[in-house]
Amino acid sequence: MNNYDIVLRMKKEETLDLSVVVPVFNEAENLMDLYGEITDSCHKLDRTYEIVFVDDGSMDESFNILKKIQKQDSNVRIIRLRKNFGQTPAMAAGFHHARGNIIITLDGDLQNDPGDFGLLIEKLEKGYDIVSGWRKNRKDKFFTRRIPSAIANWLISRITNVRLHDYGCTLKAFRNEVIENIQLYGELHRFIPAIASNMGVSIVEVEVNHRPRMHGKSKYNIRRFPKVILDLMTVKFLLTYSTRPLQIFGLFGFISGIVGLGLGVFVSYERLILLKGSANRPLLWLAILLIVVAIQFFSLGLLAEIMVRAYHESSNKRIYYVREIIESGSDSDEK
Repeated sequence: MNNYDIVLRMKKEETLDLSVVVPVFNEAENLMDLYGEITDSCHKLDRTYEIVFVDDGSMDESFNILKKIQKQDSNVRIIRLRKNFGQTPAMAAGFHHARGNIIITLDGDLQNDPGDFGLLIEKLEKGYDIVSGWRKNRKDKFFTRRIPSAIANWLISRITNVRLHDYGCTLKAFRNEVIENIQLYGELHRFIPAIASNMGVSIVEVEVNHRPRMHGKSKYNIRRFPKVILDLMTVKFLLTYSTRPLQIFGLFGFISGIVGLGLGVFVSYERLILLKGSANRPLLWLAILLIVVAIQFFSLGLLAEIMVRAYHESSNKRIYYVREIIESGSDSDEK
């Protein structure tokens, strides 16, 4: 364990009741209002709390505004990433540094309502491990945002068997022990409930308030839809075959091998019994190809068995790099 992890573990031992994690990318016009709403909501809850702003390489005045906020409020912490890594690494950074027994996430664009914190925590206290927000009356463009989102939510629910109306809603609440056992990479932040379901956690969805964006520009568009589908394939693989990848690769290899052998037997029968020429027949080459592909699938499955166990669990490789952490009594620069 290096010095960075030792210091981080010591800080995590200073547990709080609540951590609010907010990924920020070019949201300068929204930050002061967002900070005020989060603070008001946390004060009403009467719990010890921290607000963890993760500056994901903002190119506007977001970081300077966050520094001004932090100087006047010791409950605010800033995790500044070295560049724009994306929302999943930003959330992973926030989770990694959060000290609360409960972690709430929300976007930095003021569309999520911090006034719903109490509703989320109330559900957690009833025994649930994850509470996911549902933007039932969503204030976004119908054709470019809501329609693709509805299709994606339907597909995700059917494929993962975790039925939620709104996977894309960032406003969620988690028990810390759940988040600590989830490894995020790629763009899997929207799939956290589905990934966590493999741990046997209890998940509930609640209706939350959603507001139109007043300032700034949305980071989402319809071009992200293909990425969601590709991520969904990853999640399905993780949920079903993450600890036994040979079963999926082996299945394809078995099918390919059976078909290839069947074609080989058929071509051999024609050549030996019916005395037909087979040297230049497409079926012969197809049979050889399928057998070779089968061998490759089995080989990939065996390699995947090794890699799955070694890469994300054993290597403990991070998907983000912190430039600095700013909090009360700290003026550190972390690499």
